[in-house]
Amino acid sequence: MNPRTQPLTLQGPVGKLQTLVDRPAQAAQSNPLGVAVIAHPHPLFGGTMDNKVVQTLARAFVQAGWVAVRFNFRGVGESEGVYDDGRGELQDLLAVIAHFSPAAGGPDALALAGFSFGASVTSHAVQALHAARKLDRLVFVGTAAGRFEVAALPPELHAKTLVLHGEKDDTVPLSAALDWARPQNLPVLVLPGVGHFFHGQLPLLRELVARHVAIPSMA
Repeated sequence: MNPRTQPLTLQGPVGKLQTLVDRPAQAAQSNPLGVAVIAHPHPLFGGTMDNKVVQTLARAFVQAGWVAVRFNFRGVGESEGVYDDGRGELQDLLAVIAHFSPAAGGPDALALAGFSFGASVTSHAVQALHAARKLDRLVFVGTAAGRFEVAALPPELHAKTLVLHGEKDDTVPLSAALDWARPQNLPVLVLPGVGHFFHGQLPLLRELVARHVAIPSMA
């Protein structure tokens, strides 16, 4: 855990949401690039905010100067409530985002990221927020297309979006991710020989994400 990690308990739609906030190094703490909210994989299959891919995403954002926010969906860890097939989890994600909004004292810039089931929930958050709030960076890893409904992304956000998928993903086949991305002309970055959980390739995942969300690349 990042020594600058702060545990928080937020109020969600059905009760408390267990949350961790990872902050960048001292030089960027007083003026972070923005807030990145990261959604974890499926709650019924062991998915939590401590998942290795989720932690890697948080490290990537922190490395690039963002404040990274991870949280447990309802019914996971110390978060209250029960699994709700993605519907309630979307409301959890939107509640966390709202807590860190500029109106609540948060930075203006917002990035959203999700892994597997968390990517599918994040896609619906993008759909819900796009008309009302600027989204600066999006990251989708092992997007659970074919297993869950994944919303299409607005074309104007494609240049701000990084979609990563392992060639050898046996949980969500690459073909399913491509079937979701193809009608949108949305690029997918494929990591050769990599499985769903990016075993042995987490440092590469971190660097690819950090490069995408780095300060010099902000438009």
